[in-house]
Amino acid sequence: MSMKIIQTPVRFYPFIGGVESYVYYISRELAKLDCNVKVICANEPNSIYEETYNGIKIKRLHYITKVANTNITPALPTTLLKEDYDIIHTHIPTPWSADWSNIISTIKNKPLILTYHNNIIATGKEDKIAQFYNNTALKLLLKKAKKIIITQDNYINSPHLQKYKQKTITIPNGVDTEKFKPQKEKTQKNTIFFLSVLDKYHKYKGLDYLLNAIKETKKTIPDVKLIIGGKGELTQYYKDKAKKLGIKENTDFIGFIPEEKITDYYNMAEIFILPSISKEQEGFGIVLLEAQSCQKPVITTNIVGIAQDIQKEETGIVIKPKDTKALTQAIKELLLNKEKAEEMGKKGRQIVKKHYEWKKIAEQIKEVYEEII
Repeated sequence: MSMKIIQTPVRFYPFIGGVESYVYYISRELAKLDCNVKVICANEPNSIYEETYNGIKIKRLHYITKVANTNITPALPTTLLKEDYDIIHTHIPTPWSADWSNIISTIKNKPLILTYHNNIIATGKEDKIAQFYNNTALKLLLKKAKKIIITQDNYINSPHLQKYKQKTITIPNGVDTEKFKPQKEKTQKNTIFFLSVLDKYHKYKGLDYLLNAIKETKKTIPDVKLIIGGKGELTQYYKDKAKKLGIKENTDFIGFIPEEKITDYYNMAEIFILPSISKEQEGFGIVLLEAQSCQKPVITTNIVGIAQDIQKEETGIVIKPKDTKALTQAIKELLLNKEKAEEMGKKGRQIVKKHYEWKKIAEQIKEVYEEII
């Protein structure tokens, strides 16, 4: 008899994001491993309320508002109460869905698994809310979880996880190497790709610093081109900044990228860059795996989960956060040295195929499920 698994991310496919990709791929692979997987999430973007996609049952719920990037879905508690499952698997850093998963799993006496993607922090008015949550509901959630999955060993140093080392396990993120594969004929000279949601909650991805670096790079490589994928309320802010910096012609804001087109954009670029600036907010960096799977060299900062592997295996360049000078130098180094960039790309493809296939990741997660049950 197959295990019945409920996944409760705040959002899900076709929404594009790190946690959403994680849940999609492990759910798809778990379904192939004879698990009955159902995802319950907010209906953003507006889609069919119930469907089955790639073996995953999806139930999307109406949401009334968003608080600190978390969709508030009033029907979630009653929906979870009605569901029949063996394990509920939830995710942080998005409260509400995680907390209701905790409450309902307690009521139904079902085991709760938590993937801790990164710490919850906020700025401005929401900072006190985040602090209050971390001191109350998060503690209850971590205490209740039967197992806590982290995607990199360094997360165990989070002050919130110190008490729970014995039930914490590291299982990295993965990549679909059959989908994300090299297509050299699509590559455009001196083109860079950046991908993120363009809202205030994702400013930590470092696009401000990347735009500054493009301005400096342009002095040496006039035809450098930055493709910016993603949308959000800060899109116009970034466009205005590009114009002010004199790099409007060097930037291309393409907006939301459909899943079937994302591989084309990775392959279009010579380099993929993720210049994240917040250690507390940045997670593993799935986009870096996807880029490397497409045989692209990458540039990132040393706070990203996979940065150590990138540095060790020489599949890209790792710099310190907020260092525009170092970022500029790294861009020029790879764009002006095509052979070096190509060699890094080849190594990257080899490494992800060896260590980061989603099938292998899902098998490890299933073992966790079986141990708990």
